[in-house]
Order: sequence, then structure tokens, then C-alpha cells
Amino acid sequence: MGSEDRKFSGRVAIVTGATRGIGRAIALELAQRGADVAFNYAKSMTAADELKSEIESMGVRAWASQGDVANTDAAAAMVKQVKDSFGRIDFLVNNAGIVRDTLILRMKECDWDAVIDTNLKGAWNFAKAALRVMLRQEEGGSILNITSISGVVGMAGQSNYSASKAGMIGLTKALAREVASRKVTVNALALGMVSTDMSSALDETYRAKLLEQIPLGRFAEVEEVGRIACFLLSNDARYITGQVVQVDGGLAM
Repeated sequence: MGSEDRKFSGRVAIVTGATRGIGRAIALELAQRGADVAFNYAKSMTAADELKSEIESMGVRAWASQGDVANTDAAAAMVKQVKDSFGRIDFLVNNAGIVRDTLILRMKECDWDAVIDTNLKGAWNFAKAALRVMLRQEEGGSILNITSISGVVGMAGQSNYSASKAGMIGLTKALAREVASRKVTVNALALGMVSTDMSSALDETYRAKLLEQIPLGRFAEVEEVGRIACFLLSNDARYITGQVVQVDGGLAM
């Protein structure tokens, strides 16, 4: 990759929930474009070590931190460590998320709380901490929240997940208004079906029914999600803020 493609050289990114799937693809795309990448992960240290090595093999710096994004103090501490180590924070990608799907009458309170805390409070925690840095930088920064079409149209059996993802959309728009004057953009990606380990485990009959509902007739690849994410973080998108970009193959038109 030539210097023309390394447009993020000298930039620093934080990606939450980055050791697999969509978060991993975004972290690698950022690194490929020259950004130093700090990332958070919940469980697998082995996966984190592998990702760290892969990022560093691209000639940029990597930093990994294990922790619960729903823990406000832990999120603030990670952001402070990144700022102290790398000197700045240009990009934040709030990707960490979980699902606990079931119909509301069967849903336990702990399943509601866990999804709201991880998906919505986690994004709020990291945005608040990162903005303390971005708002002081002359160049500002960019935040990207990874939400879902479940937060746009609602999905049966996902009252917790849909509520958390709709909340991220509201968070995106409110923050965009708060910080625009300081050169910070805040946008969201509302994803449809993406080819990940989770979607690969779907029942074949159910998967076929989903494909029938997608006008483009396929799931997204994580790599193309990574490229779209990097566009919204880039200087080419500096006049885009408060927007929810649906990446769903036309599913929720």
C-alpha cells in the first residue's frame, strides 16, 4: 500500500469490541490506512494478541485493553491511557455490543440491563471520555457509533437490542449538535445482516428467508463495512454529521 492510501498516518483510533467480526475489520482497515489503533475487548486475550500483532505488522502502533465498556470508570481510564501513550485521539468507533434475544414476556430483567448497559451506556461512556480529548484538539475528531437497522425499524424478540440501538441513534444526533462547533463529527452506521461468525451459525432455513428480504440478495462482508466506516471517519466526510447511514443491502428501505 502506497503513501496515497495511508491517509490516516499520525492519527489515533479507539475501537471497542474489536477482536472479532465487524470491530476487527474496522480496526484492521484503520491500521491499513496508517492509523495507530487502541482497542478494547471483553474476553479472549488470545484473539486480542493476534489482532495486536496483525495491526503492528502494518507498521503502526497497537494497544489492547480488556474491560467492560459499561464500566464508566474503566472506560475513562482506558481513554486516558490511550491519550497519555499516543498523545491524541482522532477517531472513536463504538462497536462493542451484545444480544440477548427473546420475546418480552420471556425476557429477564438481567437480559434487558445487560444489553442496554453494554450497547448504549458503553457508547456513552467512551464518547464522554473521548470528547474530553477531541474537543481540546485543533483538528477536532470523529465518532462513529455502530448501530443496527433493529434500531430503525424494530425487530420482534429484540426489545432490548432494538431499544439500545435506537438509543445509539438518538445519542449520535444529540452529540453531533453538541460538538459540531468544535470540529467533531458524530455519525452512525445502521447495519443489516453482515457475514460474521454469529450470522454463519444461523439456521439455513432462517438464513434463506432473510436473504429473500434483502434486495441485494446477500449479507454484507465485514471488509466493506470497514471501508464505509473509514470513509465516515475520514477528511472526505468532514461535512457529514448527525447522520445514520444504513448499510443493509436495502433491507430496511
